[in-house]
Amino acid sequence: MTIHFWKMQGLGNDFVVMNALEKPFNLTVTQLQRLADRHFGVGCDQVLVLEKARDDQEDFFYRIFNADGCEVGQCGNGARCMGLFIRDQQLTTKKIVRLGTISTRLVVRFCEKKLFEVSMGAPHFSPEKVPYLFDKINAGLLPTPMGPLHFFILSLGNPHAVTVVPEVDSIAVDEIGREVSMSPAFPEQTNVIFMELFNPRRIKCRIYERGAAETLACGSGACAAVVAGIQQSLLDDNVLVELPGGNLEVTWDGHEIWLKGPAEKVFEGTI
Repeated sequence: MTIHFWKMQGLGNDFVVMNALEKPFNLTVTQLQRLADRHFGVGCDQVLVLEKARDDQEDFFYRIFNADGCEVGQCGNGARCMGLFIRDQQLTTKKIVRLGTISTRLVVRFCEKKLFEVSMGAPHFSPEKVPYLFDKINAGLLPTPMGPLHFFILSLGNPHAVTVVPEVDSIAVDEIGREVSMSPAFPEQTNVIFMELFNPRRIKCRIYERGAAETLACGSGACAAVVAGIQQSLLDDNVLVELPGGNLEVTWDGHEIWLKGPAEKVFEGTI
């Protein structure tokens, strides 16, 4: 099997992106793991696959696979890269593209230069929407190697647990993030966001992504951090989020979340 791909990145969160509009996508979990492997494959945090729209509510459908081969429903950095992929391959003439995933629908808006803005939809907090987040958590308090930490729990089409810490650079993100993510409270695992507050319009985050360990950036995790901060009266409705790979701008009006940041093609090839 020969696969043509683009290697892309959004703030260092990197992807292998493939076009499956004309032929069906049928890679196995083992093949996806090999593709994502940084020593024996191309190497990436996630594999993104573009497919035909499922209905008239979307322009395209796209699938997201973590490095461990598991399919997930949301990726803000990936959505921006997919927007660039669609635009540069001239797959549409639209300036606003509707994308569907297995768990949500989102909108990508083409901005100036290499900037893209993504509508991430509305966050969910209620037990009706994310019941498993509430079944086994005692008021958001979870044991960690640092002792019990309070996490704000929400879903953006994928699960997030956000905690405020004095200084993110002193946190063992992989160790603590993995333990929290693997907690029985999260049968599907969760992204774990460590947030440092500078002021109501600026924060710094480090993020453990389920199935991938700590990444240089996580768009949905940045959005989750801002929503959690706003819900706890810590942040304004427009926030600059500093991540190891660069900065993202997140805006939440109480309904829809917008994420703005860069996307870039690194190279293309075949494997």
